[in-house]
Amino acid sequence: MKLNDYINKSRKLSKHKSMKEIKIAFLSTFTINGLGEIMKVLCHDEKINVQTYVGPYGQYAQEILNTSSKLYSFNPNIIFMLFDAEQFLGDFFHFPYRLSADERKGFIDGKLNEIQDLVKTLSKNTDSKMVLNSLLVPHYSSRGIHENKQEKGLRKLIHYFNETLDKMSVNNSQLFIFDFNSFSSKIGHSNLVDRKMHYLGDLRISPQGLVDISKEYMAYIYPLASMTRKCIVLDLDNTLWGGVVGEDGLENIKLGPEKDGKPFMDFQKRILDMFERGIILAINSKNNYDDVKEVFKKHKYMILKEDKFACIKINWQDKVSNMKEISKELNIGLDSFVFFDDDKTNREMIKELLPEVLVVDMPDDPSLYPKTIEDLHVFNAFTLTKEDMKKGEMYAEQKKREDLKLKSTDIKSFLKELKIKTSITEANKFNTPRISQLTQKTNQFNLTTRRYQEEDIKKFSSSEDYIVKCIDVKDRFGDYGITGAVIVKKSKDFWEIDTFLLSCRILGKEIEFGFMKNILDNAKKAGVEVRAEFIPSKKNKPAENFLK
Repeated sequence: MKLNDYINKSRKLSKHKSMKEIKIAFLSTFTINGLGEIMKVLCHDEKINVQTYVGPYGQYAQEILNTSSKLYSFNPNIIFMLFDAEQFLGDFFHFPYRLSADERKGFIDGKLNEIQDLVKTLSKNTDSKMVLNSLLVPHYSSRGIHENKQEKGLRKLIHYFNETLDKMSVNNSQLFIFDFNSFSSKIGHSNLVDRKMHYLGDLRISPQGLVDISKEYMAYIYPLASMTRKCIVLDLDNTLWGGVVGEDGLENIKLGPEKDGKPFMDFQKRILDMFERGIILAINSKNNYDDVKEVFKKHKYMILKEDKFACIKINWQDKVSNMKEISKELNIGLDSFVFFDDDKTNREMIKELLPEVLVVDMPDDPSLYPKTIEDLHVFNAFTLTKEDMKKGEMYAEQKKREDLKLKSTDIKSFLKELKIKTSITEANKFNTPRISQLTQKTNQFNLTTRRYQEEDIKKFSSSEDYIVKCIDVKDRFGDYGITGAVIVKKSKDFWEIDTFLLSCRILGKEIEFGFMKNILDNAKKAGVEVRAEFIPSKKNKPAENFLK
């Protein structure tokens, strides 16, 4: 669809009770008419109802610095800030070499301070997520082929500006930097800019560019709406390799560095990369297991090995039933799944009968398979901890634990064979993001279900009135990572447990008793009693049973 199509469609949108609600604000140095309407349509397609606020043209600083501005009264969940390099840098953009090298560097440092002050003001006055674009490196220079030889030249300084923005975002959980240069490279600079509209209406991004950037902005909307996906479910024949292994045989499937096999090999590399950033993998295939096992073991170009999959359903059962079983075995909802299958009939069946599952419409041309992964934004989250990046591996290890459990005669022998080790540590700058994440995501074994941001955890852990600890768990099959947290409020006569939680992945292993004993032992040494509050929710029955 084109810009006008989105604008027209936005006028006909209707709100439904089941839709999620978010507020999006836009601040910009240039005209962005239509951007809000595009975002409304894209979000509506994902069952998200959006209210938008577009700040006055070029008045981003006034909106941020004036706490009585409409920006703050609108109270957005997320703020997108679009800065054009030419407008933001002013005459310096056109005539940087009127200044000495040191003066050029000083000018850019001044602009960085300006941005830093604006971000600090926003962070102080709102909990909104902030998305600020990096500056586009100009493709033209009056210095021509000598531009890159200039000491502190314009391009080098803009790269420096962008790198400093990245560093700024590392220490601010609210701030994210949208890589405008990567975006320009993806869609092509000629598609990003419409020179005629540039001069007619100060539209620094073309109408089609606004559509394209809106699609990229959805990467921030999915986690904001708690719609992040966790698991990739894969078909095999003509998806992970070309051909049908049961008919063509191991030697004749298309997989490898040659032209017909390269797209499948690259697709597998993309999937493996997702696994290594924490995405869970599963297989849902109508096939003979022995044929597939031979591919896993003997095909030299099979990138994805069997041990990378947390759940494998290779049988002649319908794929809907398999999908439900995968959900049950992994203990994650169908709304966490993304399904890849070359067969349109299978895709349509899943879409119809399991609408919660995101079904990727695979292209007919396998050379486009890798791009299907590149264009998916549904795996993004606002935090990415060490535990997150190991989640795919952890779920694959869980399969080995389940196999051991089946062989064990009773729960005691099973736990003994696991050889569980725990480590309890106080909150620090390294584990604070994970502790915060656990408070926001843990539902079943959570006494109070209180949600805390990183800043809250830092505040508690630096106070003498609180104890904040986490527990790290490992066993013979691997490292679960930080899977539990406790927050205790201290007073003279007693300690009150504000938060006590454990990830569902380690329930049933009696770890909660040892974790609680640590608190009770410390309280005994301090000569105080311990009180625990239970706040019931729809999901935290296991925590209530523990208290009983």
